[in-house]
Amino acid sequence: MKYLFLPIAFFLALPTFAQSGEEAAVKATVNRLFEGMQKADSTILKPLFTPTARLQTVANKQGDVSVKDDAISLFINSIGKAKAGTLDERLASIDVRIDGELATAWTPYVFYRQEQKSHCGVNAFTLVKMNGSWKIQTIIDTRRKENCPDLPKK
Repeated sequence: MKYLFLPIAFFLALPTFAQSGEEAAVKATVNRLFEGMQKADSTILKPLFTPTARLQTVANKQGDVSVKDDAISLFINSIGKAKAGTLDERLASIDVRIDGELATAWTPYVFYRQEQKSHCGVNAFTLVKMNGSWKIQTIIDTRRKENCPDLPKK
């Protein structure tokens, strides 16, 4: 009986191993985005996104909440115009959820511009697995200047 238990336990654990690999792939896509930002390299950023990707920001101006919506090309172009090393978005964590070809990543962050803390908030990524690779479909974020923790440089 105990010899039967090991193979059964192994096969029951297989979905966990597969999910861990997918989770690592989603995290790699997200981390590659921030690497491209630090390097101010639009050629790193472009292949990370779907053709219809969007960047959105939730704004709260004195209780008036709105959502700013931009094509991802504007974001990529602005990053490409920055000086390498001036943009540093540091993540506190990455929480990933996956269902088939759809993934989300929740990333609390602190943004530093030229080594100075600028703002903080949360990024919520939606990713789609296309042709074997995780691509970013949307990024929606919050931004605030108060109560931002200090995050170490990686």
